[in-house]
Amino acid sequence: MSALSSPPATEAMALAHEKGEPGSVVRWWLRSWHPIVFVVGVLVVWWLVTELGLVQPYIIPSPVDTWSAFADNVPYLAQHTWVTTYETVVGFVIAVVVGLAVAVVMVYSQGLEKTLYPVILFAQVIPKIAIAPLFVVWLGFGASPKILVAVLMAFFPVVISGLAGLRTVDPEILQLTSTMGAGRFKTFVKVRLPAALPELLSGLKVAATLAVTGAVVGEFVGANEGLGYVILQANGNLDTAMLFAALIIMSLMGVVLFGIIQIAEKFLIPWHASKRDLGASTVRL
Repeated sequence: MSALSSPPATEAMALAHEKGEPGSVVRWWLRSWHPIVFVVGVLVVWWLVTELGLVQPYIIPSPVDTWSAFADNVPYLAQHTWVTTYETVVGFVIAVVVGLAVAVVMVYSQGLEKTLYPVILFAQVIPKIAIAPLFVVWLGFGASPKILVAVLMAFFPVVISGLAGLRTVDPEILQLTSTMGAGRFKTFVKVRLPAALPELLSGLKVAATLAVTGAVVGEFVGANEGLGYVILQANGNLDTAMLFAALIIMSLMGVVLFGIIQIAEKFLIPWHASKRDLGASTVRL
């Protein structure tokens, strides 16, 4: 009787398929195959262009030469990558703390918002490469000017996303918490901050990639270590293979930071990540 009442294995698999419950590997592939195929396609085109001699090696090195430049200089590149990573992470953390604090102040005080917002916008418009030499003059050739450039690059997205997120709360909810006796701090922790997390984390993803750029821009101006220094040295020596290797490492740093924030997003706001994945699955269907 139990055998008749339980569906066969094939029927169970069919039911799971109809319910749209693929395995973890299948879900990962469905989310990731687009960028994987694109990267593989770019590598194939890159290899064909260099292998057929359509461009000179000193203009675009082949993937093999780029890999050789990386493999033959692992300790050298690791040392300079660590320097840039340190400058990026410290600058990013400072930008997040200060940017979120400024966003909170602007939300709770319209007067300060009217005062600070034009100043922040003006500072964002100034090209960082133009003022980076000033930081070297003021702070020397250590890590401080590079960290400061990274802070300035990452600061604006944090402020704007924090400001937009903190204002997404329904005024009726704020009024309800006020009538229930909740103070500003408790309302911020329990209501405003959780509601702001989707917008804020989106801004942090942008800020993380900009912090890498800021650290490297600071190294361009004056440094004797870091990936920016490696890129300048390789450019001066016409060593495009080393230049490409440093650029790829720099890009991977930004991707890793972006991925860390995306993982944190799944833990902090799982409902938002699930909604996004469900929307992506619906689009695919």
